[in-house]
Amino acid sequence: MPVSAAASAREILTRLHDVMAARTTAQMKLNSVVAIIGEAIHSEVCSIYLLREGVLELYATRGLDQGAVHVTKLALGEGLVGTIAQRVEVLNLDEAASHPDFAYKPETGEDRFHSFAGVPIIRRERAVGVLAVQHTDRRRYADVEIEALQTVAMVLSELIANAGLIDATGGGTDRPQSTAAMRIPGQKLVDGMGAGYAVFHQPRIHIEHTVAEDIDAERHRVYAAFDKMREGIDRMTREAEFGVGGEHEEVLATYKMFAYDEGWARRINEAIDSGLTAEAAIERVQQRTRQRMRQIDDPLLADRMHDLEDLSNRLIRIVSGQMGTAAQVGLRQDTILIARNLGPAELLEYDRRRLKGVVLEEGSLTAHVTIVARAMGVPVLGRVRDVRRLIAEGDLLLLDVSDGTVFARPNSGIEESFEARLALRQKRKAAFAALRDVPPVTKDGHRLTLMVNAGLRDDVAALDVTGADGIGLFRTEFQFLVSATLPQRERQQRLYREVLDVAGDRPVIFRTVDIGGDKALPYLHKTDAEEENPAMGWRALRLGLERDGLMKVQARALLEAASGRTLNVMFPMVSEPWEFDEARALFEDQRAWMNRRGRQMPIEIRYGAMLEVPALAEQLDILLPRIQFLSIGTNDLTQFLFAADRANPKLAERYDWLSPSILRFLARVVGPTRAAGVDLAVCGEMGGRPLEAMALIGLGIDRLSITPAAVGPIKAMVRSLDRSAVTSFMTGLLADPPRDMRGALTDWALQNGVELT
Repeated sequence: MPVSAAASAREILTRLHDVMAARTTAQMKLNSVVAIIGEAIHSEVCSIYLLREGVLELYATRGLDQGAVHVTKLALGEGLVGTIAQRVEVLNLDEAASHPDFAYKPETGEDRFHSFAGVPIIRRERAVGVLAVQHTDRRRYADVEIEALQTVAMVLSELIANAGLIDATGGGTDRPQSTAAMRIPGQKLVDGMGAGYAVFHQPRIHIEHTVAEDIDAERHRVYAAFDKMREGIDRMTREAEFGVGGEHEEVLATYKMFAYDEGWARRINEAIDSGLTAEAAIERVQQRTRQRMRQIDDPLLADRMHDLEDLSNRLIRIVSGQMGTAAQVGLRQDTILIARNLGPAELLEYDRRRLKGVVLEEGSLTAHVTIVARAMGVPVLGRVRDVRRLIAEGDLLLLDVSDGTVFARPNSGIEESFEARLALRQKRKAAFAALRDVPPVTKDGHRLTLMVNAGLRDDVAALDVTGADGIGLFRTEFQFLVSATLPQRERQQRLYREVLDVAGDRPVIFRTVDIGGDKALPYLHKTDAEEENPAMGWRALRLGLERDGLMKVQARALLEAASGRTLNVMFPMVSEPWEFDEARALFEDQRAWMNRRGRQMPIEIRYGAMLEVPALAEQLDILLPRIQFLSIGTNDLTQFLFAADRANPKLAERYDWLSPSILRFLARVVGPTRAAGVDLAVCGEMGGRPLEAMALIGLGIDRLSITPAAVGPIKAMVRSLDRSAVTSFMTGLLADPPRDMRGALTDWALQNGVELT
């Protein structure tokens, strides 16, 4: 048994170096390779399968029947070998036949072997083959043996590619499948529109040599590259042009922390110890990172892994001398940047005058690059599958994030339509901006309250831009989501005080942290098993009451920040009145503690609850006397009412906010809440859509908290609406709902001159 992964891999690579340098055929080299590997890890079978013409072909083996070479073939996903290649992941089994994907190939004579381990041979992030070992004993291969196999597989990738043994498509290609105009959908990350020519963020770095001649020399090369990379990041974070304050600063601080992570540097050094060159060692560690990312369901932790991959790309370019990212070469024209993913620092390198948008193959709403792009004002479309194969360098792109699409290679008709939409967007934006100081009053003189949702320090500036009445929902969890560690009380307090300072006399409703479930934090460990339904699980107030230390810190930070002012606190995911009582008592205990120590206090504390869990509506008579305000969170409420996950694309459009079920539910809440004298608001996407907002007003809801971009359109709708008329119409509709509620409301709005743009 090898004493370490590095020693085992180094033993194999030393012998492979001579094989690769020999003047023999590729087949003879592979025959030697399987013999060397089998002997080194004492495995009776070692086989290499290569992807050729779309199938995995047994190309060389030690231990299986030689008559099966070039005869045994497996489709992607077929058998254990096909599964490894399709999923690009490792299998390590003590009994191969027990695996559900096992497929017996009698011509190989493998029936006497029990244990099995296989690793993908990866080139350009795709599996181009599989390296597999087998043994008669029922045992799992040791971790050091698997690590050695993965290192060897990396070297094999170079050998088989140079020999032309794999499909061109298997090696990866950046050429688009079509040159015709194409509409490509994606996820809206940062709203906006932009036109420009496609530029790939990162040209592929080709590693010429994988096996090291001098390990000490390779280690010195890596040390020098680390120094240069860290120096560049330090300079970049100092010079970022954002103004003072903002979550992007915390993002960059977290990114910088990764750059100085000694564990990452140690893993690269261990890979060099195994016999790899500096470039190959960085790539080897990067491959491990990618494999871990495929296994991570938590999008927040995956975002942190993306930062590490971004740094790996930066380091490998430095050590190889291939420094030419698109940013470093320079943008010569209006550009839409294309990337699999981006780190926040890489985005900062681009000329903001030329950069008109970003299209990502991955990306998420909580990704660091999204937060930085929002601060830069750069529209971003994410989750665009196969974008690097559908778009070619230099293609004209029309990016419309509000529509969730990017057009590649548009014809003249598409271009004209885009330009018309862009002009209309700018015209509407100007018209809505003109309404900034105009109050949202209906035609019959009823004044509504329009507030905005926020979560970042920068979002608060929308109050002045839109003329909103305040912040109806400040999501305090965003500070937690972008931090590498739990934010300390002082940091929380500073954020809350800055938000209140900018808001001035306008109210701010702080929602306590809604984390956990589908917004898990990598630094907040759970002991329970993985949740099948995270949105309905251990999250929000449920987590806060159990981890009351976290909630006490936040309570004290909010109380300190609001000293001398009114503090509005809202608790999320309240299911029963006792949960609200416990949360309020926790805040009051902290207030009493601070009061005893003579700390300056808020002049008033107003407590409220989020109505997201339908069960709470059945106990409103108990809850309403205890609260000052109630906010209906329509996003979660809808999915709970319909038992429909809003993140599931098959269900996303199936259940309508204007269904009788939703509207009748809301109507049942409005009556008792108004009678109790409790302020009632809707804070969710529903309130930010003109037709839906019109229906809510018709139900008697006159407080909306919406996205800043929606304030103008909603204000325009309100000023064109007769409140008493829509109230009467809604009463009739709910008494006898039509099959098409949305259609009925749209027809009424058009007939009554309601502005719905």
